[in-house]
Amino acid sequence: EVQLVESGGGSVQAGGSLRLSCAASGYTYSSYCMGWFRQAPGKEREGVAAIDSDGSTSYADSVKGRFTISKDSAKNILYLQMNSLKSEDTGMYYCAAFRHVWCGGPFPPASLVDYWGQGTQVTVS
Repeated sequence: EVQLVESGGGSVQAGGSLRLSCAASGYTYSSYCMGWFRQAPGKEREGVAAIDSDGSTSYADSVKGRFTISKDSAKNILYLQMNSLKSEDTGMYYCAAFRHVWCGGPFPPASLVDYWGQGTQVTVS
C-alpha cells in the first residue's frame, strides 16, 4: 500500500523559513512525479512545486525563487524548503504523487493526483 506522510509544518513569522518532508512507502519515487500542493481556507487546492524522476523541477509562479523542492531517492523522502515566507503561504500542505505526464507543465487537477499525504499545516503570521 502506498503511503505518504508529511512532517515539518508549523507556525512562523513572515520572512521566516520552514522545511517540509514527505516520507513515502510502498513504491519508489521513480514511479511517479512527486509534488507539493497547498490549500488555504476557502480556496481550491493548488500545485506549488513538482520534481520528476530525473530531478527536473517546476514551481508555481507565486513561490518561484522562495521555495525549493528536492528529494532523497535512496531514502524515498521528498522535501520542500520554504524561505521568505509570506502570510499568503498559509495553508495545509500536501505531498502528492501523480503521473509523469504532468511533470514540467501545469499541475494536475486534484482529481488526477494518484496519491495524497494527510497534510501538514503551515501558518505564517
